[in-house]
Amino acid sequence: MPLTDTAIKAAKPRPDKPYKLTDEKGMYVLVHPNGSKYFRFDYRFNGKRLTLALGKYPDVTLKEAREKREEARRSLLNNDDPNQVFKQSKLNTFESIAMEWGSKHTDTWLSPRNASRRRLELYIFPILGHKPINSITTLQLMQCLKVLEDKDIVSSAQRTARTCGQVFRYAIQRGLADNDITAGLKGAFKQPKPKHRAAILDPVQLGMLLNKIDNYTGTFQVTSALQLMPMVFVRNSELRLAKWKDIDFEAKEWRFYVTKTEQDHIVPLSTQALEILNRLHPFSGSGSYVFPSATSPRGNKPMSIMALSKALRILGYREDEMTVHGFRAVARTLLDEVLNFRIDRIEHQLAHSVRDANGRAYNRTTHLAERHKMMQEWSDYLTQLKGDC
Repeated sequence: MPLTDTAIKAAKPRPDKPYKLTDEKGMYVLVHPNGSKYFRFDYRFNGKRLTLALGKYPDVTLKEAREKREEARRSLLNNDDPNQVFKQSKLNTFESIAMEWGSKHTDTWLSPRNASRRRLELYIFPILGHKPINSITTLQLMQCLKVLEDKDIVSSAQRTARTCGQVFRYAIQRGLADNDITAGLKGAFKQPKPKHRAAILDPVQLGMLLNKIDNYTGTFQVTSALQLMPMVFVRNSELRLAKWKDIDFEAKEWRFYVTKTEQDHIVPLSTQALEILNRLHPFSGSGSYVFPSATSPRGNKPMSIMALSKALRILGYREDEMTVHGFRAVARTLLDEVLNFRIDRIEHQLAHSVRDANGRAYNRTTHLAERHKMMQEWSDYLTQLKGDC
């Protein structure tokens, strides 16, 4: 007769040696003299009698042990050794692949402050981290993410889903997953309320801000970063994580990978931007980061995520007046309304998703000559605003 949970619970240890409680199809519970109970599955492979450990009771339930046994039997039908399949599945868990992906694609992945990793550790790994990545379903992932939504942290639910999607696509590239299950999450979450990112759009006030930045008395790297940000209008994380190896002084370009969009990006560098970088190079050029942390003399740690925001507050700008992200809104608005550049060129330079008339996404080199021209004219315009104040 098949085992029952009641029978397993009631089984008492014997003082002399372990004994078996037989289930069916080769599975049994091994009861040790100390009272520990382990699920086992005996099978034959290539003429040899072998045993597969299915877990300890009650950490693994009877139902879960039987599910593992059936997985092992399916492996045998495919002429695979269940022990080897199970060992491989432990290496291919969602957590192990996520950590591998993060270490390769995000410089600060191992930092305690990395928000993406922390969200996975809090809401995904405890439930799905131990599972083979190819066994996880859309429903299981959605149930984990719904916890964030129920806590009214909708934006975090969406960001976590996006991170999970990047992990699944990485697993597909490595042949460890068949598809990206996050595609089925589209429209599953309510939309977060738009967050206002304050920006100074008045040219006169912008000129005053730029002059204040030039006279900022903070650290050299923070001042330089503040001077460069309006010219390149990238995301805060992209600027502070900028690396010297990605700067091409001859081509006058900064090329890097955008984690958010999973695409390479090119920022044409104006004469003014190159002047800032040339001044910085003797200071931090021997290290990895263009803007190193003040606590990293060798330049192996990037500038703090809050460094530029704090500098704007020191300059006298409240969060509802100007933000670091606001420089992107400034560029998008004034490049369009004052300098009359095409919106698709501006959007492309902002690293937003831009498609042609046939619905195809532009690649990173699209309209690069025009974008070089636009970025130089933009820096010239900012220089003019400073001179007009």
